[in-house]
Amino acid sequence: MKVNAEARQRLSALLRSHENDVLQRWAEIAARSLRGRLTEAELVRQVREVYVALMGMLEGAGDGELAGAGSSESRAALGELSRSWARQGFTPTETANLVFTIKEVMLSLSESDDSDQVPVDFLVLSLVVDEMGLYTFDTYTKARESIIADQTEQLLELSTPVVKLWDGVVAVPLVGTLDSARAQVVMEKLLQTLVDTGSAYAIVDITGVPAVDTQVAQHILKTVVAARLMGAECIISGIRPQIAQTVVALGIEFGDIATKASLADALVHALRASGVEFSKRNRSL
Repeated sequence: MKVNAEARQRLSALLRSHENDVLQRWAEIAARSLRGRLTEAELVRQVREVYVALMGMLEGAGDGELAGAGSSESRAALGELSRSWARQGFTPTETANLVFTIKEVMLSLSESDDSDQVPVDFLVLSLVVDEMGLYTFDTYTKARESIIADQTEQLLELSTPVVKLWDGVVAVPLVGTLDSARAQVVMEKLLQTLVDTGSAYAIVDITGVPAVDTQVAQHILKTVVAARLMGAECIISGIRPQIAQTVVALGIEFGDIATKASLADALVHALRASGVEFSKRNRSL
């Protein structure tokens, strides 16, 4: 929707003639909802950036439309503001309100103007500011979703360590629920560790997995098969009595995969298979 050009000119002239007062009042109003989370200098800087974006909308060649080719700088400024506030943990409402607050500022300026054009000008301002605010809100949401996705991936990696127990033996201690996304991370990290260390044995320890159903078993089996394709023999440890009963009841078959009750037993099995001799004294390994 193209915005009235004459109204944009009047609004631009009004904002230019009261620029310092507008910025000061704008920052004061915006500060109400931020509860001191930004310094006064930083808030004024942010407000000025939105002010520049608004002036670009009013004075540019984009007919007051944010989607227009002439409003690229305004879009860039609003987008950077949204992404910055998303990273700092501000809410989408707080971010959008920084834009919408200009309406209150302009309303106070218009009170002293008895021109017949005031209603028209304020409507035009509302159209422009509403579009800016919605763009800011939308950009914030996308940025926040991206941040959450990155954090989720990082948490998955941190919650799935692959540790070296002995020369040629690595282990993946699983804790918590094993879903498709996490299973993929487990597989990737285990295979990469096998490549990096040249290990011949991999222990998948499920002591910390609260329950094993058909889906969890399938994820574990896929990990074992992938490791075997890399030339490593897999051992599943942490088979508690409750899990053993569930596995039997579900009819899940682990085939020729070695299973042990504890990580210690699995390590002993791997070491013996690799030729390490044990005496009765060090049997506790």
